[in-house]
Amino acid sequence: MNLPQAFISEIQSYGAECLDGLIDALSSSAPEVSIRINRAKTAASPADAQQIKWCDTGFHLSRRPQFTFDPALHQGLYYVQDASSMAITHVIRHLCDIEGNRPLKYLDACAAPGGKTTAAISALPDGSLVVANEYDYRRAAILAENLAKWGSPSIMVTRGDTSRFSRLDGCFDIIAADVPCSGEGMMRKDSEAVAQWTPQLVDECVSRQREIISNLWNALRPGGYLIYSTCTFNRHENEEMVDFICNTLGGETIDTHLNDFEGVAGAIDSPHHCSRFVPGRIRGEGLFMAVIRRHGDSATAMVRPAKKPMTQFAKPTSEFVKALDWLTGSFEPVMTGDRLLALPQDHAKWMRAAASWLDVISAGVAVATVKGRDVIPSQELALSSAFAPGAFPSAEVDYSSAIAYLRREAVTIDAPRGFVLLTYRGTPLGFVKNLGNRANNLYPAPWRIMSANTPDNAPEVLG
Repeated sequence: MNLPQAFISEIQSYGAECLDGLIDALSSSAPEVSIRINRAKTAASPADAQQIKWCDTGFHLSRRPQFTFDPALHQGLYYVQDASSMAITHVIRHLCDIEGNRPLKYLDACAAPGGKTTAAISALPDGSLVVANEYDYRRAAILAENLAKWGSPSIMVTRGDTSRFSRLDGCFDIIAADVPCSGEGMMRKDSEAVAQWTPQLVDECVSRQREIISNLWNALRPGGYLIYSTCTFNRHENEEMVDFICNTLGGETIDTHLNDFEGVAGAIDSPHHCSRFVPGRIRGEGLFMAVIRRHGDSATAMVRPAKKPMTQFAKPTSEFVKALDWLTGSFEPVMTGDRLLALPQDHAKWMRAAASWLDVISAGVAVATVKGRDVIPSQELALSSAFAPGAFPSAEVDYSSAIAYLRREAVTIDAPRGFVLLTYRGTPLGFVKNLGNRANNLYPAPWRIMSANTPDNAPEVLG
């Protein structure tokens, strides 16, 4: 791989020992493969895999399976994620320890496709609320899909510019901003990252990053924590940006002890606590991360509803509320369009108020779609950790039928008429409506597997 000479010169100009060998690693070595397990859904782990040092649910794999054809991926039992990015797990747990492991409000401001968000969900204390935002319309849909598969009911997925969060004064204990960057850390995996890189791109990214962080700062409570990260190596988007945040906005970095792990490097020519993940030193791609505590101290604030709401939640009629019997736990039902949502009771008031300022595309558990007097259970319900066991008749399917279902093809089952939950290896896969001689496949069309090249046997990622 031929890297841009201006990039090579920039890296060499730092004279940093931690970057020795980086150019060779990007040019001639292959990316690693790793997954993170969803312990809310499975106790299984991959066989013959090495646990990632900073994430006890993350594993390096020795090969790249055909993940697309593993039902367990679509059931939300694991997530394919670069090992470096899993460092967010260690960081969040460290911050939760500082905060006494109480329920927290967490915003992932640049969240798609959802890897760091799902890691945060698993690392935060029970009772926490996660808001995940994405600017791009298409990527926001992918984010919502991946979070639905992970299964947590205490989420809100929003779409739009980060400026919308400036109205939510002091509402979050932790804000994570994995900001758009020049992508130098992806050069080993993505040839497009090499092709698009220029010094001008770096300058554009710096400007955008300052805007994003400035938009978000007011939404962070005084005493709260900003997790700033990029997948790039240059100091302009990393140490210099941290310096801007601390000195201009008002904060100080804290030591998360990430650098205690072998191979994780510190800041380059900076007094701030920072962590660098550099290919060639660690088994992962490029990542920079720093945690900045906002000056001051206060409790998180309640949101004041907007006078002209962006997202309007309506009260469902009593006949539709019965669908909450399909869930375990306490929820408040709301309607948005033809969708019945269930908001966690502890967060419902806050979520309704926040939705008045934000473009919400998913919240809580999407229980069902309402068509006339029919209430059709949703795929999100099937995959939710709040789904009540025994709420529907179920039918276990084999591998070929599971893949057919995930392709949104017809499946044949032996089950009562009506809505039936399909399971694969005892775990929910999704719903069909059994008509007797055939079953209507209710798997969401945008989620379906498009490839026709199915392996004869399951990839067996989790053994």
